[in-house]
Amino acid sequence: MSHHCHDEHDHGGGGHDHGEHDHSDDITPALQHSLYQHINFDAVQTLNEEEPGSGQAVLKKTWAERLEPAPEVASDADEQVIVQVPFTGQVKLHSVLLRTSQSDSAPRTLKLFINRDDVDFDAASELQPTQTLELSQTSDVQELPVKRALFGKVTRLTLFFEDNFGDGDEEVTRFSYLGFKGEWMALGRAPSQILYEAAPNPNDHALKGTSSNAMGSGIGGRGPGV
Repeated sequence: MSHHCHDEHDHGGGGHDHGEHDHSDDITPALQHSLYQHINFDAVQTLNEEEPGSGQAVLKKTWAERLEPAPEVASDADEQVIVQVPFTGQVKLHSVLLRTSQSDSAPRTLKLFINRDDVDFDAASELQPTQTLELSQTSDVQELPVKRALFGKVTRLTLFFEDNFGDGDEEVTRFSYLGFKGEWMALGRAPSQILYEAAPNPNDHALKGTSSNAMGSGIGGRGPGV
């Protein structure tokens, strides 16, 4: 299976693109909606990972480390992998970021489930996913948009990598970068702008309404009389 790592490493050589000038323009947009700091890394669980802790290690990669070939997740008993990602608050998910490879070990189908802690391989095969994503066989980082209306209140995201591009001949699925973009909100709190506007606005409207009505009647009274 070493050729898979070799494929990754060869493309990873393109890391010289990662010069300060080449990537200066795309780092800010990529990090602008990054949910990296809102992942509860200690509670991440990966099922069927060959090396314990590899799923957590891949999630801990920063955007700047996205092209590094290691660490990576490699499946163990077969090609399927489940990654359970809890967040530290409520998330409005926009997209999943994933880097795989051009080899047959690249995952092909990714099923997403939200707010469940009971998804094992049997459940993942039987349950209706929140969304199914068809992946590309590429060493580039894929940004996979989700249907935002379905992912507006996510506290836990389950990713089920169902198969790979080996068509049954490749039992190992590999990926080396996993990240998320979206908006985060602390649990139990409304966004500050809603709290701010909800309190003063009714009073403001009442005062403005009273004063404008009085002014309007005065003007109205003068108008017809002129």
